[in-house]
Amino acid sequence: MNKEINIPSVSVKYAATGKSKKSNELGMREMQERAYEKRGEQYLLIKSPPASGKSRALMFIAIDKTTNQSIQQAIIVVPEKSIGKSFDSTPLSDFGFWSDWEVKPKWNLCNSPGEDGGTVNSIKVFLDSGDTNLVCTHATFRFAVAKFGIEVFDNRLIAIDEFHHVSANPDNVLGNQLAELLVRDKVHILAMTGSYFRGDADAVMSPDDEAKFQTVTYTYYEQLNGYEYLKELNIGYYFYNGPYVDDILKVLDPNQKTILHIPNVNSRESTKDKIKEVEHILEELGDWQGTDPDTGFYLIDLPDGRRLKVADLVDDDPTKRSKVQTALRSPEMESDRDYIDIIIALGMAKEGFDWIWCEHALTVGYRASLTEIVQIIGRATRDAPGKERTRFTNLIAEPDASQEDVADAVNVTLKAIAASLLMEQVLTPRYDFTPKTATSGPLDGFNYGDGGYDPTKQNVGVNNETGQIQIEITGLVEPKSVEAQRICKEDISELITAFTQDKRTIERGIFDEELVPEEITQVAMGKIVAAKYPHLEDDDKEAVRQHAIAAINMTQQVKKTINEQGNLAGTDDDEDEPRANRAFVDGVKQFVIDVTSLDVDFIDHINPFGEAYSILAKSMSEENLRKFGNIIAGKRAKLTLEESRELAVRASKFKKERGRLPEITSNDPWEKRIAEGMYAFVQMKAEADQNG
Repeated sequence: MNKEINIPSVSVKYAATGKSKKSNELGMREMQERAYEKRGEQYLLIKSPPASGKSRALMFIAIDKTTNQSIQQAIIVVPEKSIGKSFDSTPLSDFGFWSDWEVKPKWNLCNSPGEDGGTVNSIKVFLDSGDTNLVCTHATFRFAVAKFGIEVFDNRLIAIDEFHHVSANPDNVLGNQLAELLVRDKVHILAMTGSYFRGDADAVMSPDDEAKFQTVTYTYYEQLNGYEYLKELNIGYYFYNGPYVDDILKVLDPNQKTILHIPNVNSRESTKDKIKEVEHILEELGDWQGTDPDTGFYLIDLPDGRRLKVADLVDDDPTKRSKVQTALRSPEMESDRDYIDIIIALGMAKEGFDWIWCEHALTVGYRASLTEIVQIIGRATRDAPGKERTRFTNLIAEPDASQEDVADAVNVTLKAIAASLLMEQVLTPRYDFTPKTATSGPLDGFNYGDGGYDPTKQNVGVNNETGQIQIEITGLVEPKSVEAQRICKEDISELITAFTQDKRTIERGIFDEELVPEEITQVAMGKIVAAKYPHLEDDDKEAVRQHAIAAINMTQQVKKTINEQGNLAGTDDDEDEPRANRAFVDGVKQFVIDVTSLDVDFIDHINPFGEAYSILAKSMSEENLRKFGNIIAGKRAKLTLEESRELAVRASKFKKERGRLPEITSNDPWEKRIAEGMYAFVQMKAEADQNG
């Protein structure tokens, strides 16, 4: 057996306040109430994690629109049939609402084959009927729009679940149809997603279209902190050598309810025989005792005498799979913790799959999409009695000696790091950055500790209700426009997603020893902000850039502080009153105290990927790290015209602030770099003019 190499990434503790599961007099939980307050908006985007109640929020809003807002009908569009059951008829009045949610069986086209010559034709019949609600798949809706035109959907509510399937890419049919609906401006649209970004890094919507939507954001932190039982979420990735099935029990704990996703047969982690992989895993677990005739679950006896029930969703045999899938849709999946112990899947049991008892989402091999990883993690973050801890583990193959495999391993490792950086940002409390000035004072709703707000220093305040952390930063540019303020409040995670998905940025951030941090904190992030929000004024672009870099660097430095000084406060299991994620909050306070002056220049001078490298250095062999670094160095390219232009802009700003141009002989690495960029831009432009 090979020695396991452990790379812990995220460990977040929550207070289990129960707030996110409490309902008001209308039967609405916290997120649903927040969404319902904006029910009058024509275009509404709900960004909220799995299990927060997005489907029921849609029901409340759709009922109001069709009853009180003169909207004729509601059409709910889901990515796959299995998710359609989330929108079945629901007796909302039993919980206090003034109406029930009703979908006639013939109009849930995820279950019904369509009684009018197929599901597409059934949509047209529904539109001409007096009925109110219909559920269909994304595909059915796309074909219906193509066949009947967008005009037939006038005065309807179109609710798109798992909205990240939409893309602004011209090749995305649903994205194009959405753009047409927005131009026509005759429908209401409700978009819902737990991850407002795509694995392929394409934008979900164009900036102009996105600006039309009002946003309701309910964070992962709010959701998990408000659970009744779950108090801790751990995310990590592990390297192994040889076939993964030989090392699987190092991370697969039979005592934990687990969803295991084995690798795609085309991936480097796969042995190319998925059936034998499942058989090997079962053999590693214990002695096979046959199959339960009613459920199709495998029965495995462990060495300690316990019997495991394992669901196999890898086997393609339609008879076997159908029986197992039916068993996994049983009400006992939610009511009985011991109904099933382990689910082994390949492409299933991800988006929309509910198993509240799942304590461990274990994925072998990197999944090509950050969205997919978020969806898989969401399988393990349901709240359930007795479930205090849960985790996600990504098992990744270490590189071997061949150059080709090492290059592939670099890409996989960088993607895994990008995923962990993103999840760190998503799972921690939200920041409220404010400039520190002579007139700064305390903000309402924030607690500044025993000594209160101190006007002589930079302060850290905590909103105990939301978990939000206010941090004062000298020199911070405030967003001026309403749109820029919204972006700083709502969209920072999406910017960090784009930042960590930029391959060149993360490569240089981790492995380029000659990197000047400002090249990625200012230039790379500045380019991302400019591309995503081209309509913003320059000052607002800079404000957004600063807030995004401050967020990712604050999280990384807090993690470093916690690792260096232990868990700080808040980790005693015998506390009389749990405090939400005290270790993280105390880490923020300690970091601000340790810094002589927390200003924008200081934050820009921190490499956001420095902590990722330090973890790799502790976990990987020196030889592999050297190979990784050599590959990155071999791909290092000269400045592009776009990069040199951005550096030239920074040089112009430098001159305004200091009264002189940056000098290429300066001892300051950043001044030297922007001078190089400025001269490179002048030369490139002159060459272009000469040739053009």
